[in-house]
Amino acid sequence: MATVVLTVAGGLIGGPFGAGLGSLIGNTIDRQLLFKQGPREGPRLADLRVQTSSYGTAVPQLFGTIRVAGSVIWATDLIEHRATEGGGKGRPSTTAYSYTASFAVALSTRPILGVGRIWADGQLLRGAAGDFKVRTGFRLYTGAEDQPVDPLIVSIEGAGKAPAHRGTAYAVFEDLELATFGNRIPQLSFEVIADAEPVPAGRIAQALGAAAEGLTTSLRGFSAQDSLRTTLDALCAATGAWVQSDGNALTLQTGPGAARAMSDGGVGADAEPTGRGVRAIAPADAAPRRLSIGYYDPARDYQAGVQQASRQGTGTRETRIDLPAVLDAGSAKAMAAGALARTDLARERRTLTLGWEALTLAPGARVTIDGAPGQWRVDRWSLENMVVKLECVPIAEAPLSGAASPGRSVPAPDSQRGSTILVPFELPPLDEVAATAPNLVVAAAGTGSGWRRAALLASGDGGASWAPAGETAYPAILGTVRVPPGPARAALIDGAGYAEVELARADMALANADMAALDAGANLAMLGDELLQFGRATNLGGNRWRLAQLWRGRRGSEAAIGTQRAGDHFVLVTRDTLKALELRVAIGATVQLLAQGSDDPIDAPAVPARSTGISLLPPSPVQLRATRQGEATRIGWTRRSRVGWVWRDGVDVPLGEESERYQVEILRGGERSVLLLDAPGLTLSAADRALPLTLTVRQLGTHGLSPAAQLSLPSLGDDR
Repeated sequence: MATVVLTVAGGLIGGPFGAGLGSLIGNTIDRQLLFKQGPREGPRLADLRVQTSSYGTAVPQLFGTIRVAGSVIWATDLIEHRATEGGGKGRPSTTAYSYTASFAVALSTRPILGVGRIWADGQLLRGAAGDFKVRTGFRLYTGAEDQPVDPLIVSIEGAGKAPAHRGTAYAVFEDLELATFGNRIPQLSFEVIADAEPVPAGRIAQALGAAAEGLTTSLRGFSAQDSLRTTLDALCAATGAWVQSDGNALTLQTGPGAARAMSDGGVGADAEPTGRGVRAIAPADAAPRRLSIGYYDPARDYQAGVQQASRQGTGTRETRIDLPAVLDAGSAKAMAAGALARTDLARERRTLTLGWEALTLAPGARVTIDGAPGQWRVDRWSLENMVVKLECVPIAEAPLSGAASPGRSVPAPDSQRGSTILVPFELPPLDEVAATAPNLVVAAAGTGSGWRRAALLASGDGGASWAPAGETAYPAILGTVRVPPGPARAALIDGAGYAEVELARADMALANADMAALDAGANLAMLGDELLQFGRATNLGGNRWRLAQLWRGRRGSEAAIGTQRAGDHFVLVTRDTLKALELRVAIGATVQLLAQGSDDPIDAPAVPARSTGISLLPPSPVQLRATRQGEATRIGWTRRSRVGWVWRDGVDVPLGEESERYQVEILRGGERSVLLLDAPGLTLSAADRALPLTLTVRQLGTHGLSPAAQLSLPSLGDDR
């Protein structure tokens, strides 16, 4: 276990402090590799119904009373039996053939008390009174550590070659008649009694080597599968517990308990000292709308059963937990309702930014947070820039009761779908691959929170004809500009300017981003034709938000800085909410789009999508400069690239075009001249400088000219 190894190593290097740090790092590794929290879906129920005979197949540990198929661990070939009848008094004899088989089936790697009924191909082979319906010899070995070798196996395999399978419960069938089963070994399943009474989930965890605190949910039967993680995940899914490691042992925790009080002081340059941590609530439709529990129902001979719980509100997601456990229908329904309620509760997360005093808090620990109700569980732990960050999720106020219940749903408002809002635009390049066609995309959302997607129609002839253009992507966060951000410099962070936007719905929200997140591309947005980023988003009430700490003119869109007007569109740019339009559109051309959602009016106006060329054309040159060289003047500039947005020291950005060429327009007095150059610079003679002049430089790309960069120069004799 990484926790133990790194605890020892840290202690040797850094003493007690190093040991503590090593323990927490190791705990994180263990959690990610061995007990990483994911969707809690246990073994499929078919795992216990289908008999196997493959090498390496895991044999479960059984608890309570449960029906399992088992694994064939030894078998003979079919034995043919021949019986001849008749042949007397001139009649021909008749020879009848029958077949039997002898085999052994492993049931549990934990001792059991006995076996009740046995089914073969779904029919009873052994009844409740212990009688067999088909002739066979039968012996049961309960998994004792001193159980003997089976005599039949010894007689066939030889002395010293037959294992006793001590510690494994298994059944031996001797000469089972196969005629009823089509002369083949049937699919068997066994009613195994491992414990006389229902078993608390905590006792199961302890038997597997993990301590348990307050885990009292009783299960009539349970099958611990091939790995500790799989088993603990199944128990957690059933009870709402979670796994915690202290470096020496694993513990299953559940519900509120002893908790450490935390006060988030906002340690770190970018932390926000709220006292409650940073709060994040996922949308309501992030939680499943319907959750099903698969289980074994003793009222139906342990056949697989399904109980469901559902909630009102938005979302279409469904999830299922296959639990290798025996439950009555009422308990299974109550368990499904509890699991669904926990997924909804887990939508809220709080991130605490703390100092070194939080180093001893490992994932799984309970905490209370100043100003936040209830108790919280540390779900994730990270150490970065000497700051400890804890991601916490709420803990249910009370553990889930195992009593039968008709089930319940999580209240939620009735959300309407509403009509579709379409915002098409040409997206500047976001990666290092040169586009070959305009990157027209469309963001969409609905006027109601129940909106999900809509079909798209496109027209390239002004609406005379329409063709399908696929479906919209996931709902986007979008709206309109109310207060434009104004002019600014693209090379500097705009700390003074701000923009105000009105989102399409009140349930849409924006979030802050620190410098590292912004550098990684967070909070990228289109305001009109400008692509920018914002570090701070403040809700002004209702749908209105103020955006500040602006990074302007991103990805070559600096020409649009200051061009926004009230009413222009705002779109938060994320890859999963943008639908790329696979349309052949020339630069400067416009296509019309229509949305066909379930609640969209038939007479909805088309939305134009215009190609500006920003995804195809190179960005404008920069750093235009003039240097005197004797009587002459040297003009120079620096090119940029539409595929060179990553800063690499000592390496020039890639060209991104078929060749390097520039168009230079010189306006001198009333004269205009145009030059085509293959290098970023030219020399003007003294005669050229006799009059004031203006130079306009554009890079000539594969698909057209870049935006212009200008430089105005006085006459050579002017001392300005």
